Amino acid sequence: MSEECSHACGSCSSSDCGQRAPQIAIEKGNANSHIKKVIGVVSGKGGVGKTLVTSMLAVIMKRRGFNVGVLDADITGPSIPKTFGITDKADCNAEGSILPVITKTGIRLMSVNLLLENDTDPVVWRGPVISGVVKQFWNEVEWGDLDYMFVDMPPGTGDVPLTVFQSLPVNGLVVVTSPQDLVSMIVEKAVKMAAMMNKPVLGIVENMAYFQCPSCKEKHSIFGESNIASLAGFYNIREMAQIPLDPKLSAECDKDGIESFSNDYLNLLAAYIEQNA
Repeated sequence: MSEECSHACGSCSSSDCGQRAPQIAIEKGNANSHIKKVIGVVSGKGGVGKTLVTSMLAVIMKRRGFNVGVLDADITGPSIPKTFGITDKADCNAEGSILPVITKTGIRLMSVNLLLENDTDPVVWRGPVISGVVKQFWNEVEWGDLDYMFVDMPPGTGDVPLTVFQSLPVNGLVVVTSPQDLVSMIVEKAVKMAAMMNKPVLGIVENMAYFQCPSCKEKHSIFGESNIASLAGFYNIREMAQIPLDPKLSAECDKDGIESFSNDYLNLLAAYIEQNA
């Protein structure tokens, strides 16, 4: 590999680069699914709020009048149904296709927890099986007509992100981070993987960025000073949002599910996705 490698494999002429990921044909979707845009939501590690960002983006796009679906690719740690307050299970139609569960505002969801008898049953599968399930969620689920599908990825740069990047027609990625230096270092791995797979990063979101005192309105950096600006600047990606530790958001979600939130933290990102993805 050249010392000046940019990790943009799509424009590289090298045939023997050890960093080049193997190319796999895009999986054919379900015959009754027509999906215009696929947006992946990624992070370098768990616990930074990736599912929160995925869910909020789906809700915002639905409020903008689009048909929206969420594919929960975090097979061993699925939390999308819980975030939306869904307790129903997925079903199949007469043709054998899996039918997504539809939320109260009309967002279509598919998650392994919608197939398990109990939400707390562990998924103890090896990587190839997990990757196969992600493909099944793409080609065996009858999604119908969707303007946007948001894919909630597991953290890291392992089997599932690689499967999604290579097998689904991903139009762009949103990277989620938090202020801790350790998180930012690991997030850089996700950004570099996106470059290696020639997938555009639409923006970066920093969750748990600060806490604003409801009395004095002063902002407190509970998890350290923000470094989203430096991270975005270094990789030339857009700094799209900082989501604070917001008790109101938590209360809204706990009471009525994520579809009830009333803040505008991700409106800028949603507008950019609509215009550029």
